[in-house]
Amino acid sequence: MKPVLVLQHLPDDGPAFLATWLAAQGHALELRHTTACDAYPERIDGFGALAVLGGEWGANDERPSLRQAEHLIRQAVACGVPVLGHCLGGQLMARALGAAVGRSPAPERGWHAVQRQHTALAREWLGDGPAEPVLFQWHRDAFALPPGAESLAHNAACPHQAFALGPHLAMQFHVEVDEAKLQAWAAEAEAEAPAPATPPGWHGAERLRQDTARHLAASQALAARIYARWLRFAG
Repeated sequence: MKPVLVLQHLPDDGPAFLATWLAAQGHALELRHTTACDAYPERIDGFGALAVLGGEWGANDERPSLRQAEHLIRQAVACGVPVLGHCLGGQLMARALGAAVGRSPAPERGWHAVQRQHTALAREWLGDGPAEPVLFQWHRDAFALPPGAESLAHNAACPHQAFALGPHLAMQFHVEVDEAKLQAWAAEAEAEAPAPATPPGWHGAERLRQDTARHLAASQALAARIYARWLRFAG
């Protein structure tokens, strides 16, 4: 298989479990990290699949690398290269495919349940396990559905937690997390200045650590299923 292109935006949001899984399956990964001065390629030619990671930037921010990521997403969709978006990556997919991204009325940080839709496509992507998997979230924005896309999951905070369009999958949540990444994020949360008020779904550092111990293994099992289905379409 051709290498998997992975686009990383910020230092604290690397591929983590995605890189571990790809290596275990023997798939080559080419990582481009824009804040480490890696230029994103001009063309998707030569890559078998595209994964776009998350980050604290907003999808609507005027940053050249975000627009280049959208350009690569559109190229990939046009030529059938499967695309997978994690959080900001999913939002960039939505924008690139013609949907709006805006502020969510209910920001989420921490482990939150999502409700899988009762459809065959949702089961194909998200499995036949619990109908309400608990997955890691860290977002203040949310995406609408692009034309032709099917919503796969939702919760009270976010009407579209994931959508599929052919071989392409956009997620509002982070299935690429591993223990090291989550511990670093918990430390980041711990170092924050106290806020006068926090949304109900915005969890603190100690809650993040406790819930990671409960939910990480199931999250990674689901991630492995998602990644395997995504790469079934890769060239």
